Amino acid sequence: MDKIQVKLNGQTYSVDKFTTITELIKTALPQEDRFKYVLAFRDKKLSELGVLLDRDCEVELIGKNTVMGMDTYKRSLTLLMVKAFADVLGNVANHRVNVMYSIGKGYFCRLISDEVELTDKLIENVKARMEELAYLDMKIVKESVATDEAIRRFARQGMEDKEKLFKFRRVSKANMYSLDGYEDYFYGYMVPSTGYLKCFDMIPYDDGFVLVVPDKSNPDVVPEFVAYEKLFHVLKSSDEWSKTLHVSNVGELNETITTGEIKELMLVQEALQEKQIAEIADMIKERGKRFVLIAGPSSSGKTTFSHRLSVQLRAHGLRPYPLALDNYFVEREQTPKDENGNYDFECLGAMDLTLFNEHVTRLLAGEKVEIPTFNFTIGKKEYKGKMMQLAPTDVLVAEGIHALNPKMTEKIPNDDKFKVYISALTQLNIDEHNRIPTTDGRLIRRIVRDARTRGNTAQDTIAMWDSVRRGEEKNIFPFQEEADAMFNSALIYELSVIKQFAEPLLFAVPRDSFEYYEAKRLLKFLDYFVGMDVTHVPMNSILREFVGGGCFDV
Repeated sequence: MDKIQVKLNGQTYSVDKFTTITELIKTALPQEDRFKYVLAFRDKKLSELGVLLDRDCEVELIGKNTVMGMDTYKRSLTLLMVKAFADVLGNVANHRVNVMYSIGKGYFCRLISDEVELTDKLIENVKARMEELAYLDMKIVKESVATDEAIRRFARQGMEDKEKLFKFRRVSKANMYSLDGYEDYFYGYMVPSTGYLKCFDMIPYDDGFVLVVPDKSNPDVVPEFVAYEKLFHVLKSSDEWSKTLHVSNVGELNETITTGEIKELMLVQEALQEKQIAEIADMIKERGKRFVLIAGPSSSGKTTFSHRLSVQLRAHGLRPYPLALDNYFVEREQTPKDENGNYDFECLGAMDLTLFNEHVTRLLAGEKVEIPTFNFTIGKKEYKGKMMQLAPTDVLVAEGIHALNPKMTEKIPNDDKFKVYISALTQLNIDEHNRIPTTDGRLIRRIVRDARTRGNTAQDTIAMWDSVRRGEEKNIFPFQEEADAMFNSALIYELSVIKQFAEPLLFAVPRDSFEYYEAKRLLKFLDYFVGMDVTHVPMNSILREFVGGGCFDV
């Protein structure tokens, strides 16, 4: 057998030609590290561990403690779960498992069947079968088949969602994955065998269950599941609404676009969002609230939402006044620093809480207050004679990452406050087993907006995205259940519109950069969507905050 030279972790190994990366790991690493890595770069090209090494090369391993590594783990765990359901239920029931949305540290799923009921005992049996399959370390087999053949296989298995999805695929091949006779399609790379998939839990929840998955920060520990009831209610309502319109996956959306029915769907969803904003304004007036606080993660559409809420408040006879939290930073020399010695502008300590609470208290009491303007160049607050005074029917509207944190407004009576959490909670999935993460939708929004308004490249935005998400995990998500109202800014049709703006930016990411792999993944993701024109998107739509052409100054 011919030998090749493979460099790994600074050492060169002589191995047989056509050795897999999995076999290389067994040779080069200690036994306890065998399942630590789930992907690899082969000469800087992203690869699954089952790839055959056919030439001299350098291999860099990717662990579960990375975003792409943990995504691979979760995707493979989904295959393990649906296979376990198939094994436990056998031919007893015509069933489907629908992986729906992220909740806490897990995925909320439903069992769809007219013949069998989801019980705690069934969940327990499926979990036990998953553990058994993981212990057996069974191979996950990848097969590349012609797209037409994939469609035929989906039809035979009753996978209508995947059959419909692939009707609109332009690629000639599809990667099918099989596990002990069960075959499915998954968007993205997988682990080579079930032995990698030993860290998970299954918990009954509402009318379904949660597949609890580890976090990349601690990939070998099952986290405690924390239920976010308010967030779950919003997700569930959005899902029910999309099912009512028969658009709950990408295949159905593409059909709606190609049959010309998309214009009506756009108008209906925009009307629904306006109705929800009006209902929030109703709540604010009925409860006599005079201080509205709005928070949400990056690219949720907070600015447009604030404008639209202000319009609705005016329609209710109230006068809204914006109060920018960004003007209440502490002076630069007082700003805390992070572990790298850099100023941490996202932490609560970067905010002048004393001054902010004093000004809000005085404003709500009807006093006249001079509002500062923060000069980010010199790192100081400046006073330029901007005075504010509220009448009894006036409402302060403040938007910022700490708006829902009780410490931000601890001196303000709760009777005056109304808190709104806004996020782009994607209600659309690629198909029943392949989710669209809400973070993907927000990242694509931000890539397009930052290129248009700040001159940032897609590479710039992707490079800082992980830091943005860490800040959200620390400063925003822990306080989302503090909200009096939640608003979902995601639009079913938005990715079909925004793809034409995002694709040129993603194609421009240099091939030799680390960000290229994320750009390539997003391009593949956007390729599932049939594109549509931006012309019919209303001028006050939240989508306009990102693609431009809106009626608000954002």
